Amino acid sequence: MPYLASHFFTYSDPLLDYLEMNWLEWLLLLGILGAGMVYSVRAAKLTMPGALTGGLLGVLIFLGAGFGGVAQLGLFFGLGSAASAWELSEKRRLGLAEENKGRRTAGQALANAGVAALAGLLAFIFPAHAALFQLMLAGSFAAATADTLSSELGNVYGRRYYNAWTLRPDTRGLNGVVSLEGTLLGLGGSLLVAIVYSLGAGWHRGLLWLLVAGTVGNLADSLLGATVERRQWLTNNAVNTVNTAVGALVAGLLYWLS
Repeated sequence: MPYLASHFFTYSDPLLDYLEMNWLEWLLLLGILGAGMVYSVRAAKLTMPGALTGGLLGVLIFLGAGFGGVAQLGLFFGLGSAASAWELSEKRRLGLAEENKGRRTAGQALANAGVAALAGLLAFIFPAHAALFQLMLAGSFAAATADTLSSELGNVYGRRYYNAWTLRPDTRGLNGVVSLEGTLLGLGGSLLVAIVYSLGAGWHRGLLWLLVAGTVGNLADSLLGATVERRQWLTNNAVNTVNTAVGALVAGLLYWLS
């Protein structure tokens, strides 16, 4: 599979390639991640530990998926930040504003991008299976993006709200409550991740697989939110981790079945 930086994706010895990577590319990577970290802290998007954690996750993603993987991370963060900013006033009015005044913590960064970082690390360690792990990485971001957009923007544009488990009408903003509009916006987020992935990997069935992975991951998040999260058996970070893991596993399963 040709990628934007193809030598990051096809190699026989991960350690050797790590040592041979162009220092200019590492400088560019650190510049991108550093700028993102500074912006996120100054703009109150992430706490300092959250920004540092995000930077480390970005390095692991880069190891296995190059700049294409970093682009997916940036897309997720950018869309999530924009959606949160767009909905912030409505959340405050409804009493739904998140803790830390909307700042994402290190735990939230791990919950949303930890699975992607693990997939990137596995792609680096096992280059013979890099294509599989890179698709799983994208699947995790497709699910994370779908969940973020459907949750944030669904609270703004949704008309009718339903409990994901019972399918009965429910209160906007509660865990596990979904809307048709929010679900479609989430699907659009998965599509954007799939497009970024395909720009590097090429246009093939992987794009459709990522739409399925993002949707299934988002559904899993909603079902858990309506059940175990409401009962406080799982935290929101744990549910988000499951969401991204389901997205990654579904993408990997579809790859394997093909």
